[in-house]
Amino acid sequence: MVIHVLSDEVVAQIAAGEVIERPSSVIKELVENSLDAGARNIRIDVLGDGRQRLQIVDDGHGINADEVSKAFLRHATSKLQSLDDLNRLRTLGFRGEALASIAAVSRVTLTTRHKDESMGIRVRIEGGKTLAQQPVGSPSGTTILVENLFFNTPARLKFLKSEGTERRQIAAVVTRYAMAYPGIRFALIQDGREIFRTHGTGALGDVLASALGIDHGKQMLEINGDSTSSQSGSRIHVYGYTSAPSFNRADRSRITLFINGRWVQDSSLTYAVIQAYHTLLMNGRYPVAVLMIEVPPEDVDVNVHPTKAEVRFRDGDAVFSAIQRVVRRSVIEQASVPGMMTGKAPGGSIQDARPAWSSSPYENAQLDLELDLDSPGQFARKQFAEGGETDATAMPDPGAVPARPRTLPMLRVIGQVAASYIVAEGPAGLYLVDQHAAHERILYEQFMDAYQQQGIITQQVLAGSTLQLGTDEAHVLSEGAGILRELGFEVEPFGANTVRVRAVPALLSDRDPEAVIRGIVEDLIQGNRPGQDTIEAKIVKRVCKNAAVKAGQILSLEQMQGLVRQLERAHSPLTCPHGRPTLIHLSSERLEREFGRII
Repeated sequence: MVIHVLSDEVVAQIAAGEVIERPSSVIKELVENSLDAGARNIRIDVLGDGRQRLQIVDDGHGINADEVSKAFLRHATSKLQSLDDLNRLRTLGFRGEALASIAAVSRVTLTTRHKDESMGIRVRIEGGKTLAQQPVGSPSGTTILVENLFFNTPARLKFLKSEGTERRQIAAVVTRYAMAYPGIRFALIQDGREIFRTHGTGALGDVLASALGIDHGKQMLEINGDSTSSQSGSRIHVYGYTSAPSFNRADRSRITLFINGRWVQDSSLTYAVIQAYHTLLMNGRYPVAVLMIEVPPEDVDVNVHPTKAEVRFRDGDAVFSAIQRVVRRSVIEQASVPGMMTGKAPGGSIQDARPAWSSSPYENAQLDLELDLDSPGQFARKQFAEGGETDATAMPDPGAVPARPRTLPMLRVIGQVAASYIVAEGPAGLYLVDQHAAHERILYEQFMDAYQQQGIITQQVLAGSTLQLGTDEAHVLSEGAGILRELGFEVEPFGANTVRVRAVPALLSDRDPEAVIRGIVEDLIQGNRPGQDTIEAKIVKRVCKNAAVKAGQILSLEQMQGLVRQLERAHSPLTCPHGRPTLIHLSSERLEREFGRII
């Protein structure tokens, strides 16, 4: 075959195929240009699904008249001058490909006026070729009209989804950037009807209320926390909103992540958010989250994907840990049942100073009650000794060590329904407690506390077990040797890509050492704490086995009250270790409405 150089037209369309996949790709690139231009107002008008006509209007600083023709050349940009600039990017765009790629596969009309010039300019381009250019009067800023997208690449049209799908993709892109830049006013108009608008107040909560709706917005918890990279010592700031455990979805598509204001798709960071809800959500359920992650520009590489949707970190483990830790802490601290004041509401939160999903005036009145959050309650928490026999329903000694701070309001037990559910009254209404799920949560936390307090106990493997690993697996295991020693594993090299297991943590001593180490390797590859899931799974199994309070078991009033008192002190009282709810709340307002007292 003869080697020949492709024509400029073919090269342009190949490049366009990498950047412009669908109408929403055009919206993304043009909105990013508007943001980089310092726009405070961005309006997006779309006809149909965008392939016929779409227009972006902004009030940014505009383009100089003598530079308009350059703007449509490939790799022409004002945001990048040298290779070193790639290491400290602070703009969304930098490659100089967007306008050239869009113009190569559509008919574009650009009208712009730089803020320092008195006259604007309009240029028309079709299939990458300039047809007309003339001065015009226009306000400062830029308007780009894109028509007949993919008119010269009809094969590309076959890969577009239905009109409804493409319209949703456009709305998703606009919503994401509105979240990332709450100080900018966005408006999305589809077929002449306003679909979405933000007011540029600077509060992410206001944007979420518009994007998710007021009801769902009330179930979002504000998060804000910092961490430090062990490698570079740089600060990692994580903030935004995540959902209370009661607000969840069947897939992870509602987890939205931004790195330095740039929306990214990163399965590892998404998994960090999911891991933060460990034992708080049922299997197959996922949270809703909008998280902003800020790291120094030199610690993140955004030049790894044509659409800049993927990034690479200098210290990815530190970013993963920061997200997981900050999200979990916020969920544990704030996700309480109605009627429980968990503390001062974060600034700018959607729900103001009230429980995350409180809407009843009766629930809000509970904020005036002065609950003693540090009192031990009627019963203190029960201690658990590894290997000992435990009477799961035994009442703890009232004179024992005081319990944890209260995480639920004080509840008064009324009775039992179907020998399975405890009926209790609280300051904000009625509570139905699943006695089995509640006791599983109590025992799970007691067992986890005991495991963490007893320190690392190792057990020697009698017959040193050898394990042959792949080259990459052996490398991962070698790198994680220090972590393994801290957790009670003793693993030593035993030839090329072969290791000998000499000791494992006591809790895993009854398992096949080879299976344990292979699980450890998988944990290390995924960035998880080695062996922790296995240990927790064993504790959950023990909880289920030893949880004497079962559905269908009749309890005395003293037993029910003791169970409720212990649940009031649990770290995460709303779910069992499997993620099932432990209680249901019926507000006073709901009860009055059901009995016709209010309408």
